[in-house]
Amino acid sequence: MLIEFRNLIKVSLFGLLILLQGCAFQTISRIKNLTYLEADSTKSLPEKQLNVFAPKGAKDLPVLIFIHGGSWKSGNKEIYDFLGSRMARKEVVTVIIDYPLAPANQIQSMELAAVQSVIWTRKNIEKYGGDPNQIFISGHSAGGHLAALMATKEDDFLLSEMENPLKGAILIDPAGLDMHWFLQETKGTDEGDKYLGAFTEDPEVWKAASPIYFLEGQNMPILIMEGEKTYPGIRLTVDRFRKEADKKGVELDYEYYKKKKHIPMITQFFWTYNRGYKEVLDFMEENK
Repeated sequence: MLIEFRNLIKVSLFGLLILLQGCAFQTISRIKNLTYLEADSTKSLPEKQLNVFAPKGAKDLPVLIFIHGGSWKSGNKEIYDFLGSRMARKEVVTVIIDYPLAPANQIQSMELAAVQSVIWTRKNIEKYGGDPNQIFISGHSAGGHLAALMATKEDDFLLSEMENPLKGAILIDPAGLDMHWFLQETKGTDEGDKYLGAFTEDPEVWKAASPIYFLEGQNMPILIMEGEKTYPGIRLTVDRFRKEADKKGVELDYEYYKKKKHIPMITQFFWTYNRGYKEVLDFMEENK
């Protein structure tokens, strides 16, 4: 009996040691409210900040920039502290940004802000233990749309005199991949008109903000994670984007989440050990 008890203690201590060494207990740094976007009245841009999450003593780790959702009109970076903390404990330096929101700001300003967040990360992330040559971008819903623009629109970075430094994009239940088509179909309805505060009433703006029209020659790795029970507009535009990518010879990684609704596609990341983290980390490992 005594031997069995001692063996039980050893097994328990070993399990505790493994747990303590695992991601749940790793000490991390949270550096908050770093300004990446200066106010610019000529471009109608407000000042915006980002938060950085990194393991203590991080060095040369892969980097993930995350853009929150909220229909382009709501949300903030603080809501996603849980994601930054958990990703940091998984040895990924994570940058979570705020960006200009509608109706005070339109999609062009949001896109410019997303570009500036990537440029800031490329120039500064080494100070926080991240590898500037291993930067990925991700987002949920409206944030997934902005992340897709960063992956597909090379002109955004040419105008900044910097080559796009991203290694890949992870789109979590992304909205707006073909906003031009969607707004043409829904304009004049409550479903379509609620997005005009961000996208204006100009079809040329809709097209310029639709990643589907920038797939020609696209070679950046993209992962789409879609919930089976997501919103109809997301399901339709993701399907159009995938078909257009196939037509253009663009390879996409695609993961389908049975029974998952739109919000649970991001709230699943509350749980440290879930499929979502595995998909994200595997994609980053394969494309670093």
